[in-house]
Amino acid sequence: MYLDRVKIYIKAGDGGNGKTSFHTEKYVDKGGPDGGDGGKGGSVVFVADKSIDSLIDFRFQKHFRAENGSNGGSSNKTGKSGEDLIIKVPTGTVIRDSETNAIIADLFEDGTQIVVLKGGEGGLGNARFKSSTRQRPTFSQTGQLCEEKQVILELKTIADVGLVGLPNVGKSTILSMLTNAKPKIANYHFTTLTPNIGVCKFGDTSFVIADIPGLIEGASEGVGLGHYFLRHVERTRLLLHVVDISGSEDRDPFNDYEIVNSELKKHGEGVEKLPQIIVLNKMDLVQDKSKVDDFIKKVKKQNKDVKIVEVSAVSNDNLDELLKVTTDLLKTLPPKQKLEYEPFEYKRPDPTRWKIIRTDDGAFEVVGGFIDELVRGVVLDDFQSFSYFQKVLKDKGIIKELKKMGADENSTIRIKDIDFELKD
Repeated sequence: MYLDRVKIYIKAGDGGNGKTSFHTEKYVDKGGPDGGDGGKGGSVVFVADKSIDSLIDFRFQKHFRAENGSNGGSSNKTGKSGEDLIIKVPTGTVIRDSETNAIIADLFEDGTQIVVLKGGEGGLGNARFKSSTRQRPTFSQTGQLCEEKQVILELKTIADVGLVGLPNVGKSTILSMLTNAKPKIANYHFTTLTPNIGVCKFGDTSFVIADIPGLIEGASEGVGLGHYFLRHVERTRLLLHVVDISGSEDRDPFNDYEIVNSELKKHGEGVEKLPQIIVLNKMDLVQDKSKVDDFIKKVKKQNKDVKIVEVSAVSNDNLDELLKVTTDLLKTLPPKQKLEYEPFEYKRPDPTRWKIIRTDDGAFEVVGGFIDELVRGVVLDDFQSFSYFQKVLKDKGIIKELKKMGADENSTIRIKDIDFELKD
C-alpha cells in the first residue's frame, strides 16, 4: 500500500512538577527550602529523510507523544528533561494543521527539521519562592501541560519531470525504459495505484522522473484516485504528456489529450502552466500516419511552440530523442522551489496577558496566558500559596480592575476552576 496523505495526533511532553522540600540535616534546625525545579518536556520534531518514499509507517500508528519532564527533587535537584520525539517523514512532505489546513512546514530538502510542538516548561520548586517575607514557602509549581494537536502529513513528490496521461498509454513502460525504476507493467485497463519514481541519466545530466497515476476524466473532482495523486505534479518542472497515438484502447488520442489538460487545469496550483512535451507513444501500432499528422496539426493550432516527440516505448524507438529534448528543455527551466506560504505556528498564550470577562452566571472570570502560568503555583488548601496568589492578583492590578468593573464582596470571582470572593 502507498500512503501519501495521513492524519496523526502529536503531543509534546508535559513539564515536570517542582518539588516542595526543606533541607534536613542532623543538628541543623529549621532548614530552608530546597525543592528543585521540574524538567522540561520533550518537543515534537519532524525530519525529512530521502530514504523514505511514502507515509506507510503512519498507517496504523496515529498517536505520537514526546517524553514528559521528570519532577524536581530535594537538595535543589532539577528533574530530567524529557527526550525530544523525532518523527522521520519523506522528503517533500508538507505538514498542515488539521483544523485550519494552514501549512506548518514544507520539508523540501533532505535533513530539514522543524520543531512543531515545544515541550512544556518545568515547574519551579519551592526554593524559588523564598523571599525576605516568606522564608519557608510550603508550595511549588506544577509543570506546564501541553495539548495534543492533529496534523496532516501530505507527500508531494519531488521530481524534475512528471509523466501524465490516461491509463494504459504506456507511462510505466516509458519510465522503465528511461530510468532504473521497475514499475509493475501489464496491459491494465485501470490506472497504476502508486506513483513510481526513477532517476534518468543522459550524458552528463541526471534528473528524476515520476509516473503520476490516477488521471482519468473527473479526477480533479474526486473520480477514481487521481485527485489524491495530482498533488505530486505540483513539484515537477516539466511534464511529459503521454498519449496513445495508436488509439489502441478505442479512444480518440486528441480527446485523451484534452481530458488530461482539463484535469490539470481544474486541479489548479499552477500545474496547468507547467511546460509540456507531448509524447506520442505506441507508434509501432500506428497503421494510418495521417491520424498522427492530424493530431499534431490540432495541437500546434493551440500552441505552435509545443514540442512533440514520436516514440515506441516497447521497442525502444526514438527514446534517445525524447531524452535529448527533455534534457535540453530542463536546462532552460528554473530549479525546483519549495512552497510559498505563511508558516503556521502553535503558539502558547502570552504569559503577560490577561483580561476579565462576565460569564452567563454573572461571575467575573479572569483569563489569559498570565493566569495559566499563575495557577500552576496555587495550592488552595495551603495558606501561604493562596496568600501568594492573592498578592500577585493585587500587584498585577487585577483586583483593581475587578472593582472597576463592578465586582464587590458578594461577587463570584473565577480563575480556572477556582471560585472566590473579594475581601478587603
